Amino acid sequence: MPTPINAVSVASSSLAGLGAGQLPTLPPPDLSVVIPVTDAGSVDVLLPQLRAALARLEVKFEILLLATDISTIEQVATAHHARAIDVPAAYGLALRRGFVEAAGEYVLTMDADLSHPPEVIEQLWSHRMQADLTIASRYAPGGRADMSAIRYACSRILNAVFSHGLDIPISDLSSGFRLYRARILREQHITSRDYDILQQVVVQAYAEGWVVQEVPFAYRPRRRARLERRGVQVGLSWLRTFGALWLLRNSILAADYDDRAHDSRIPLQRYWQRSRHAFVNELVAGQGPVLDIGCGSSRIIGDLPRGSVAVDILQRKLRYAKRFRRSLVRASGFALPFRDASFPCVLCSQVIEHVPKESPILGELCRVLAPGGRLVLGTPDYANWQWVYIEKLYGLVPGGYKDEHISHYTNSELRRIMGERGLRFEEERYILKGELIQAYRKQI
Repeated sequence: MPTPINAVSVASSSLAGLGAGQLPTLPPPDLSVVIPVTDAGSVDVLLPQLRAALARLEVKFEILLLATDISTIEQVATAHHARAIDVPAAYGLALRRGFVEAAGEYVLTMDADLSHPPEVIEQLWSHRMQADLTIASRYAPGGRADMSAIRYACSRILNAVFSHGLDIPISDLSSGFRLYRARILREQHITSRDYDILQQVVVQAYAEGWVVQEVPFAYRPRRRARLERRGVQVGLSWLRTFGALWLLRNSILAADYDDRAHDSRIPLQRYWQRSRHAFVNELVAGQGPVLDIGCGSSRIIGDLPRGSVAVDILQRKLRYAKRFRRSLVRASGFALPFRDASFPCVLCSQVIEHVPKESPILGELCRVLAPGGRLVLGTPDYANWQWVYIEKLYGLVPGGYKDEHISHYTNSELRRIMGERGLRFEEERYILKGELIQAYRKQI
């Protein structure tokens, strides 16, 4: 039977043969269980149930109890081979300390008040390979919550506001019963001090392209009055952080920005994204495998022919783009890791306006394109007043990124530049006379 890693002591036999000043190196646990303790009275009931559930997983584990006064739980923690950690009273600060202390490859968080049944841990663990963050959800199909009508209504409203307002397809962002791949916690910059940490971690995980999923469970709070007050605190802390998370979700740097834009609630953005998708597909059709430079998270990736390769410099974009089931490469368009003339079709949409004109990107596009191959190039046309005014209006939108367009091209300028590089213009498409998508043929 597996045994927990004892963070307090090491068996004396393991010290045999060690020289002065040497300490044994224990293997890291597979799983760290992090439990904020707001009610010490239930810990002695929870820990035996928890250890039994963890033993069934047959993994190495550690249990971390976070308390503002560890003297209240130190004795029971020692008796059950758990580690008591002194933390600030604020929920978010306590969890952040627990994340730092956790050594496992996975981190499980749960409440100590017996509202999170330990037997659900087996279900969370069994789903760990399908996602980077798995949430035990009260509101996913099959889940339920035994709460007062007022608290239930407040919880559902708050979750709906954040789920829909931030385009996060998760129904229970306020559940603290979760299994994390520890890497996503170590790579995040977490600033929340209170209960809004639950939402911040989920939203930032999405923005970085990590996979988040829900599994249903039945939530039964044991101390209703205390939890009613805590529910109010959760709501207030979430409202304070909504604005910052909205800006994050609507930034072009968000991993799923392009994919979400395809179904945007803003009609113009939806039309623009779908028009680009349709035009690019028309222009690359029948050309063979495509090299997509600066692919982002556009659904165009999933429509590329088999054998195509998508390239981006941002790891978060590629992490998200894995769902499109195409070959992905992290690389700069300034130095593509491909041989000369290696692709019959090269696509570069909405990239060249973000880099200096003197950069080597256009030369790289031409270098990897095979003789007789097609180059599809998309960028705004700054010769047309339609785009100039669209960009000005877009600059008024919070999160708008017009200032990132550091290179302004025109239709005639691009034809001249590409002609000088030995490419023949073939055809073009416009989106509302603003965005220009051109097709060129490389001379044989």
